[in-house]
Amino acid sequence: MNYDPLTMNSKTILLTGGTGVIGKKLAERLLAQGFTVSMLSRKPGNDPRVKTFLWDVNKGEIDASCIDGVDTVVHLAGAGIADSRWTEKRKKEIIDSRVKSIELIYGLLGAQNHQVKSIVSASAIGYYSDRGDELQTEDSPPNTDFMGKCCLEWEQAVDEGEKLGLRILKFRTGVVLNEEGALKLMAQPVRLYVGSPLGNGRQWIPWIHWQDVVDMYMLGIEDGTFSGVYNMVAPNPVTNAQLTKAIAKQLHKPLWAPKVPAFLLKLLMGEMSTIVLGSTKVSAQKIEDAGYKFKYPEVASALKQIYG
Repeated sequence: MNYDPLTMNSKTILLTGGTGVIGKKLAERLLAQGFTVSMLSRKPGNDPRVKTFLWDVNKGEIDASCIDGVDTVVHLAGAGIADSRWTEKRKKEIIDSRVKSIELIYGLLGAQNHQVKSIVSASAIGYYSDRGDELQTEDSPPNTDFMGKCCLEWEQAVDEGEKLGLRILKFRTGVVLNEEGALKLMAQPVRLYVGSPLGNGRQWIPWIHWQDVVDMYMLGIEDGTFSGVYNMVAPNPVTNAQLTKAIAKQLHKPLWAPKVPAFLLKLLMGEMSTIVLGSTKVSAQKIEDAGYKFKYPEVASALKQIYG
């Protein structure tokens, strides 16, 4: 991808969710490319290169000066999906953290002069949730379970920005492979010689390497022609069993333990077990047709880069 440095230096980005794994990596890339980066956070920041503005989504409080000079808002904020068991209270927190946060920003944009032109927002493949072997495209309908409902409300809240004349771009992100998160959880039992597929192991995992995630966000920020929704997944999905095997191969560990039974996962995780037992096969065709070239289209090369 060709970035024009002249265009870039005039760009000021406001990040929500900037302290997360992807937020940090994206901020580093933006700074390296000559962008001005600021963040909305609940706590003061400690990076002198990034100005931090305070907000409290639950209280509806936001520093009104956060949008001064901003061209693009990148909305990554949201409570962790798998951080704790899905009680009704937790489900509300998960949805509110995504919906109320963007509503707070739109309230500000509607009330004062600004130069914001674009909203680039995360969404998730939870939009499709558990769909077996059926390939999901951006035109597929949302699921009716909690994950589908959460992503639908999230995207609808983001789409409200169209009424303000903003360019809206949403990325339905898959399982991001990096040193942390889902991959770390999957790799831990493999490292301890007790790794095994979950459930029947045939469920599809729509994965993506973190560098492709950052590259795709950069493309979405830099190219003003991108709008609508795109799946943020690698073009070659794998099953849970295939991914487990690939991790074991990369770590040079044997897989001998029996599969973890689905009923046990349901018992331990409750409704949240759909995250690991659900099968979501997702197409990357639309973003490829738009000209995006994946750095890591295959899971083996992605894992090799991560584990070196």
